[in-house]
Amino acid sequence: MKLTTRSEYALLALIYLSRRNDGKLVSVEVIAKAQKIPPKFLEQIMLTLKRARFLRSAKGQGGGFSLAVSPDKINLAEIIRLFDGPLAPTESVSKYFYEPTPIEKEKKLIRVFKDIRDHVSAKLEGTTLADMR
Repeated sequence: MKLTTRSEYALLALIYLSRRNDGKLVSVEVIAKAQKIPPKFLEQIMLTLKRARFLRSAKGQGGGFSLAVSPDKINLAEIIRLFDGPLAPTESVSKYFYEPTPIEKEKKLIRVFKDIRDHVSAKLEGTTLADMR
């Protein structure tokens, strides 16, 4: 697993919103400035998060984004999978994105990669936005 800039920025934006979890809308510009994210890039990320129902939004003056889900209900794994796909080091050991790979011939090697997948998954699935505040 390697995080892309998209998932890193998504996590930064969500953590920012979770710290301000007062139900008030926050503009992309405010989040972008606070987290040093290019605003146009952040807009795309926020729309993806909205489509995935992690955010709600309103347009116009006073518009912006807020969390649609409680910070303790959003784990880091969900966000990373949304933007980057599998957490597993190879698709042949992925629970959600399985595809055959050449290393499947080596059962002991597969066990090592499954252990890595399980450790990473457990850590990220067990860590919520609320834990990041």
